[in-house]
Amino acid sequence: MTEARQGPVWALRILSAIVLALTGAIHLFLIFDGVGGLLGTLFVLNGIAGIVLAVGMLVLRGTWLRIATILSLLFLIASLAALLLALTVGLFGITEVWSFTLVPETVVVEAIGIVVLAITSGVTLRRRAQVAQG
Repeated sequence: MTEARQGPVWALRILSAIVLALTGAIHLFLIFDGVGGLLGTLFVLNGIAGIVLAVGMLVLRGTWLRIATILSLLFLIASLAALLLALTVGLFGITEVWSFTLVPETVVVEAIGIVVLAITSGVTLRRRAQVAQG
């Protein structure tokens, strides 16, 4: 692949990694801010997953990158869906309010992340299809 075509792909990968790292960092911050119990455990797992997927976006290549990209998109969709459920009907007995620490910011970061990772997924999958054809 030419350098001119790799630049935009790298930019998307870096942007995806930033959004994933931010999502993970928000959840880990909330642990240190005092969230405990079941929610705290879920936040630890979410934080670790966000950081691991962010690293994967930067270091993986080929098929592993495509897998990481799709998993990252699904991760953000699930994370945002869980937050929205907790804000509306509750999730695992956990209810959330908009005024809780970083809730509006999390919604914005994860919504932007879904858009970014949808584009990144499309580009990486399309790139594979082009390589297979040519």
